[in-house]
Amino acid sequence: MTREQRRALLGDAVIAQIHERVAQAPAPGPEVIDELRPILARPAGRAVRAVSRPAAEAA
Repeated sequence: MTREQRRALLGDAVIAQIHERVAQAPAPGPEVIDELRPILARPAGRAVRAVSRPAAEAA
């Protein structure tokens, strides 16, 4: 869903309320960030593997 579609669906007033609530929320502490970092780095739970290219394309 694009930003424009969300705005059309929710309306400016609801979006303003969401922004106000988000601004009131406390920032996460460093322990929360440390817990979430591996999850956000690998959302599927597996390592990202490099895509191999034929040598002709790589050159």
